[in-house]
Amino acid sequence: MSKHAVVESDDQVVERTEKAADAVSRLTRWHDDFPTPGVRFADLTPVFADAEGFRAVVDCFAAIAPEADIVAGVDARGFLLGAGVAATLGTGVLAIRKGGKLPPPVVSREYQLEYGSAALEIPADGVELTGKRILLLDDVLATGGTLAAAAALFAEVGAEVVAAAVVLELEFLKGRDHQGDYPLTSIVKL
Repeated sequence: MSKHAVVESDDQVVERTEKAADAVSRLTRWHDDFPTPGVRFADLTPVFADAEGFRAVVDCFAAIAPEADIVAGVDARGFLLGAGVAATLGTGVLAIRKGGKLPPPVVSREYQLEYGSAALEIPADGVELTGKRILLLDDVLATGGTLAAAAALFAEVGAEVVAAAVVLELEFLKGRDHQGDYPLTSIVKL
C-alpha cells in the first residue's frame, strides 16, 4: 500500500478486517489485576510478534487514512503500530510520549486513566505539525483518556486528526464517548 491507496471493494475490506480480528482474538494474552487490582490487562505483544498478525493489523490501519501526512503512535505499543503503518503509507511517524520522556520544549496534556492519571507530550519544536493531517494510533481504547489527550495535543498545535484507530476497544468502559469528531476504528470490540 502507498500513500495513494487503491480503492477496495467492500469484500476486501471485510476480509482484511476479519484477518486482523482473528489474529488479535487468537493471540492476545489477558492478565487479571495488572497493573493494579481490578484491571484486566490485554497484552498484545504476541499479536505484534506474529508476522502475519502484525501485518494484518498494520494493513487495517493503513487503509483507514491513506491521506495522512504523519502517523502518530501513543507510548509505547502505539509506537510499534505507528512505525509499521507509516512505512506502509510512506509517511513520517511521530511518537506521542509519556510525560518527562522528551527534552523541552514540549506540548503536554494531562489525562485520567482507569487506574490513575498521566501526561502525554509531543515536541513543541523541531517537527512542523501545523496543518498536518494525523492518523492517531493506540493499542487499546479503555476509558478514552489517552486517545482524547493525544488528539487534544494535535489540535493545540494546529494539526488535524483525520482518523484514529485502536487494536482493541473495551466498549463497556465507554471510551469512544470521549473522542472527537474524527472517525475511530477498532479491530476488535469487547
